[in-house]
Amino acid sequence: MTVAEGTDGVVVDRSEGFGERLLGVLLDRAHEMPPQLLAPLIAEEVAIVGGREVAVLLQDYEQLMLVPLPGRRLTVGEPQPIDASPAGEAFLRVAAVEVAQPDGVRMYLPLLDGSDQVGVLALTLDAVDDDDRRLLLRLAGLVADILVTKNGYTDEFFRARRLSPMTTAAEIQWSLLPPLTVSTPQVEVAGILEPAYQVAGDSFDYALNGDVLHVAVIDAMGHGLDAAVMATVAIGAYRHSRRSDIGLAETYAFMDAAIAEQFGPEHFVTAHMMQLNITSGHLRWVNAGHPAPLLIRDHDVVQQLKGPTTLPVGFGGEQPRISEQQLHRGDRVLLFTDGLVEEHLAGGEQFGEEQLIDIVTRVGRAEVGLRSTVRELSHTLKRERGGAASDDATLFLVEWRGGSADHLATASWDDDRTTPPGAAGSTPHQAPTN
Repeated sequence: MTVAEGTDGVVVDRSEGFGERLLGVLLDRAHEMPPQLLAPLIAEEVAIVGGREVAVLLQDYEQLMLVPLPGRRLTVGEPQPIDASPAGEAFLRVAAVEVAQPDGVRMYLPLLDGSDQVGVLALTLDAVDDDDRRLLLRLAGLVADILVTKNGYTDEFFRARRLSPMTTAAEIQWSLLPPLTVSTPQVEVAGILEPAYQVAGDSFDYALNGDVLHVAVIDAMGHGLDAAVMATVAIGAYRHSRRSDIGLAETYAFMDAAIAEQFGPEHFVTAHMMQLNITSGHLRWVNAGHPAPLLIRDHDVVQQLKGPTTLPVGFGGEQPRISEQQLHRGDRVLLFTDGLVEEHLAGGEQFGEEQLIDIVTRVGRAEVGLRSTVRELSHTLKRERGGAASDDATLFLVEWRGGSADHLATASWDDDRTTPPGAAGSTPHQAPTN
């Protein structure tokens, strides 16, 4: 046994244990491993702890199904509906789900990269104890991180997630997006685009820099490839401005000049640019032709965040006025593009913001997580519009929680906050036997 004295005088055992070796082999080999070899290594790692029938399920682009990743030694079955399967429950709840079977226990473990849900790892064990749960949840977390890393230089995961043909414009937009969800103790964001396989001009972007969350939601005019190219320039100009640490008004001017110079005076992009201080809850924004965001408090829409608007990006508007709002802890701000409310129903009536507010209130009362709220809201709105989608539509939801995240920088061995969901110290969900 290798021991050493820590900074506090406590003797620490530094020898390699079983769990460390299991996770270490995956981590050490992953650095140079080609993507196609990840599947057999995952299956081998699971087999070491007695697991079998291993499946990696990835979320499809419409966020309706969990699609099996093909690969050697992986079980490849049918896609699983997110709203009606144990795998979907694990995905939505971000917690382990266990289903008793005649030959053992089927486990469904969320694949969590940071706070962005990638999919689900499924496997079967003869029996499960708390040590299994803790180790396998950490293995699933490492698998998720590796999947995201490898995703940057392979098409295999993109292909697996597609259940319908994707347009070139949509291909561009999806490659432009940041993770759909990020969660910290102080703030959480979640976004969704529709129609997933044909989206063109809509996009969003965000960054958490120090104590400030930066958000942009845009809608480039037109449809198809021209709109996607314009959206790409708008997001690129926004990122350049944000990373140059200039103000909201200057960001608008920079984006405006980029669109005007590249596409001419007849083209434009509507946009919202926001900055939220995640310590104080102070919100500032510029509205360049977008519908007013909704402020949601205790599940109710308490107001539309109206304020002075400026011309859409590309039209050479004057320096915009900055709107401001002080948020309360737990407040949510919903940004959306006009495709969500300007869709005309079968009878010719426009869907409208009043119906949107009613549905936002109804869905919000379910008291589920932010990502699940955005997903359910998008799908409910689409059903209420009769499945119509003649224009792109974007939803982007921000929840401000306040407080501090400093405890996450403390290496505390006995802190309950380091226990992953569903591991020892928490109660795994027991799903009904199939």
